[in-house]
Amino acid sequence: MNSRRHLGLVAGGATILASAPISQIFAGWSWLFEGGLMVAMVTGAALGARSLRGRLWAQLLAMLAALLVGLTWLFGGDTAIGGLIPSPDTFTHFGSLFALAGEEVQKSYVPVPDLDGLLFVSALGMGAVAIIVDLCAVGLRRPALAGLPMLAIYSVPVAVYIDSVNPIPFVIAAVGFLWLLVSDNVDRVRRFGRRFTGEGRGVDVWEPSPLASAGRRLAVVGVLVAVALPLAVPAMSAGWLGEFGSGDGLGQAGKGPRGSGRVDLFAELSGRLKQAGVQDMVKVTTNDPDPFYMRFGVADQISGGGFASHQPTGQPVSDDLPDPAGLDLSAVRTQAATARVEITENFAMPLLPVYSAPTSVRGLDAAWSYDPSLQIVYSQRSNSAELSYEFDYVRAEFTPDQLRTAPTMAASDANQRDYSRVPEVPEVRTLVNKLVEGKANNYDRVRALYDYFSAKNDFKYDVAAPAGTSGAAIVDFLNNKRGFCEQYAAALAWMVRTADIPARVAFGFTLGGSADNGVRTLTNRNLHAWTEVYFSGFGWVPFDATPSTYVVGSAPTAWAPDVDAPEETPGQPRPSLSPGATDGSAGPGGPTRDPIDPDGGFAGPINLETELPTWVWVASGGVLVLLVLLVTPALRRLTLRRRRSARAAATATGDGFATVGVSPADLTMTVVGDTDVARRQAHAAWDELIDTMIDHRLVVDPAETPRATVERLISTALPASPAVEQARLLGLAEERARYAPVPLSAERLAPAVREVRQAIAGEADRGVRLTALLMPPSVLLRWRNATYTGFTALSARTARLSEVLMRVLRPLRPRRLLR
Repeated sequence: MNSRRHLGLVAGGATILASAPISQIFAGWSWLFEGGLMVAMVTGAALGARSLRGRLWAQLLAMLAALLVGLTWLFGGDTAIGGLIPSPDTFTHFGSLFALAGEEVQKSYVPVPDLDGLLFVSALGMGAVAIIVDLCAVGLRRPALAGLPMLAIYSVPVAVYIDSVNPIPFVIAAVGFLWLLVSDNVDRVRRFGRRFTGEGRGVDVWEPSPLASAGRRLAVVGVLVAVALPLAVPAMSAGWLGEFGSGDGLGQAGKGPRGSGRVDLFAELSGRLKQAGVQDMVKVTTNDPDPFYMRFGVADQISGGGFASHQPTGQPVSDDLPDPAGLDLSAVRTQAATARVEITENFAMPLLPVYSAPTSVRGLDAAWSYDPSLQIVYSQRSNSAELSYEFDYVRAEFTPDQLRTAPTMAASDANQRDYSRVPEVPEVRTLVNKLVEGKANNYDRVRALYDYFSAKNDFKYDVAAPAGTSGAAIVDFLNNKRGFCEQYAAALAWMVRTADIPARVAFGFTLGGSADNGVRTLTNRNLHAWTEVYFSGFGWVPFDATPSTYVVGSAPTAWAPDVDAPEETPGQPRPSLSPGATDGSAGPGGPTRDPIDPDGGFAGPINLETELPTWVWVASGGVLVLLVLLVTPALRRLTLRRRRSARAAATATGDGFATVGVSPADLTMTVVGDTDVARRQAHAAWDELIDTMIDHRLVVDPAETPRATVERLISTALPASPAVEQARLLGLAEERARYAPVPLSAERLAPAVREVRQAIAGEADRGVRLTALLMPPSVLLRWRNATYTGFTALSARTARLSEVLMRVLRPLRPRRLLR
């Protein structure tokens, strides 16, 4: 087996090893069989093309054909001809698999099952990486470049998983890349010949270099430093050396580590509210005459960086759920009700929306669990997209007088200890002390803080306000007094905790618009956040500090009324305005408040279609850049041609010349004035002729004389053409400019070049003429040579710099330092 075949097999094996991190994405191993088959077919096609001594482009075509046949065999189905040959319907089917993969990414939760779309994308990706690795390692003999496509495989699980992931697959992938590098190095050593030590002893190919031990020591030291550095620098993460699957980091919807069940609720809420379009997410039917908000998440952990969720724990959903934590159902008036929920594909999260205090759930499998302390339904391996379920619940009703009787909890109480801790922020502490001064009970203290977020204190709703729940973000919000529900809920919870009262932030949906035949449709415009405060004996009581004027489906309560409209009946939903929502009194085309400036008055309806999405601008810019790149060679060729013609025209006037005979059919002029200028113009005309030949794919031999080149041009491209004499004139001018003491005048050279160029183009095919016009090979050849020359000069300078550094660093030998 020769070296190239061996290295090709190593490239295929290294690609399969580099794909090991994909095992963190899929729950099964079908991806490995299908992707490994693609890699094997690509590798076999490359070996076959090299056995036939095919060039690099032939090897690339063979690998692409093998990948296409393999994908058709595995995923083409009935659209393939004979099961292997793709048809137009096959490519249409591949496009549908791409679209299906996009939907599966949005709906799936890692580790994903064997889904057709994702399996197709993974097999295609592994095959494409195998092609690039083979080209870099074997075709271009640059195996280090193969690390770039391998790095793309690395990034997939890192982008999907939020917390640390198992490092073993990444170690396997790194071993595959090192295997490729070592194999290439051994092959290069073999091609150089035998090695010898300083004493003259022969060194085997696999025997390490005398400096190998020092290199290994340096590698060990480097790895230890790389591992220890994140632990030593406070601003860096400890990575997988920290607690596995823990931490405060939150993920995106439908994504996260195995068993987390957490999403970045603040980011999800902010992003959904700022979306231009309206998406239906939940359809709910309930027999409760006065329901409150549906909830699906809670942020109850707080640090200097803001609020975050902790790992939910609980039991699988069943017909008998535990009572809500802290709520005495016997002492509080409750309303029993039932709700039926249908989730759309737009709400794909490992959380399910429910009303507070569910007592039983039906229609869900064992993948879903209930956390009684958070009062949420969550899953560690599923998401909520397109689920339907029913649940029974109880809605508690409180009065202000009842909440005033709630006793102050002892410092040892778990809720008091865990949910009243807050980082000290002097500005918030000063404001809270001022507001709660003289209040005798916890409810009055909370009401004083709650009432502070009112229009009379200049608080306004602004969905364009910067997101964030850290101490600094809370201070900015309290100073600017502009924000949306995220800031209102977090700020109130932070201030309540500063008053030494347990509080947290809840996430869910408001009531939305009016029910249609008993069914309420909740959209991304109904996503909302509010504050929950813990009262001993009453449990978690909701307080919504966001101005209800801007909350679609706001539900003021007796204990938390609308401070800006106290005349509203408690518990009665009221029509309201929020970004993208219309007033209940207006029709679908009624006035809408500006989402960026809610106080800017009512304008006409917002026409979202006039705002082009970002991808349109990006695509337009990419097309423009592509057009510029395509036109650049043609412009460069045109510039050179005009420059040469201008020089010839300028030289043809004002020179002294004498008539000499060349042939009966041609009279030329011999310069008796400035001969140097005439020589340069003859060279320019000849260069233009040579570029024209290169552009029209005519053979140019630099070793030939001008006369030989012209005669070969006449015999191949200008048979019986009127431009024959003009071509001979150009050859004669170049010959005289090179060898004669007196050159010819340039008076007739420019017209001769034009006539010869037109004759050559007339004899060429249409495709050749189009290529010569749009992508002239002479310009591309000149650029390629200039690039090669530049890289050669840079390599020489780098070599000289390396020699200087080696002389300077020679006293600091690694073996001597590490001994």
